[in-house]
Amino acid sequence: MRDERIDRMHGACCKLAVQPVLQRSGKTMAADLKARFEQAAEDVKKLPERPDNDTLLKLYALYKQGSEGDVSGPKPGFFDFVGTAKYEAWAKLKGTRQDEAQQKYIDLVKKLGG
Repeated sequence: MRDERIDRMHGACCKLAVQPVLQRSGKTMAADLKARFEQAAEDVKKLPERPDNDTLLKLYALYKQGSEGDVSGPKPGFFDFVGTAKYEAWAKLKGTRQDEAQQKYIDLVKKLGG
């Protein structure tokens, strides 16, 4: 009986001791992702070749979703073809978490050679 109480107390202490470490590592992981996202944003400017328009739209949308979240503001006018294409590409990512969009952006830039 006595040993069980000690084991339960020890288990509770361990949980409390480990929890702040996990929280700190979560913040570190988020900071690391943000740093890699920012680096990818710089690397994309130095790609050996200009990506095709569909890939550029995907890069734009992932960057916007990763940095700002869901699309906001009014859709550009009918004759603003480029603005409309960008808006629609970003709108397709609505609901995607920012950290997920950041990781997809990083992966795409690496795939393109950045």
